[in-house]
Amino acid sequence: MKRIVVASKNPVKINAALQAFELMFPDEKFESAGVAAASGVSDQPLSDEETYTGALNRLEEAKTHEPSADFWVSFEGGAEDKNGEIEAFAWVLIESKDGILGKGRSATFFLPPAVAQLMREGKELGEADDIVFGLTNSKQDNGTIGTLTGGLVTRTSYYVDAGVIALIPFKNLSLYHPKS
Repeated sequence: MKRIVVASKNPVKINAALQAFELMFPDEKFESAGVAAASGVSDQPLSDEETYTGALNRLEEAKTHEPSADFWVSFEGGAEDKNGEIEAFAWVLIESKDGILGKGRSATFFLPPAVAQLMREGKELGEADDIVFGLTNSKQDNGTIGTLTGGLVTRTSYYVDAGVIALIPFKNLSLYHPKS
């Protein structure tokens, strides 16, 4: 059984990591657990670069909490202004105990103006969602993407796809790391 440590206690992220590994490696057994890991960036990253940096920082901190894991996974959701609208996305980083790093970025979608305005006023995306949509703690449930798609894409499935993308180098070691 291979141990996956996720740089978050959020059950959505822990489950998404496990599902991504199970999809990419159906013949292997995995277990996943989360640890609290700080991003070292703003609570709501507002650029692609800041979001990636937050994911990398979380990954590094998770490794210090659980150094004996087989894999460490970090998810960092971010937003960025694009021509007066705010796009939302997430970075997923996965590192193996062998030091191989996989990177994936989720699909991008644009936020409704009311949510974007609250974010411009300093609210985190999850908080803005809860206000606009009358929800509670939506970031540990279906998130913005789940609300906007009526559950067709959930926060978990959104992260699973990005996790699968981050696992490409592990599935294709001979292409990405020919000397491994």
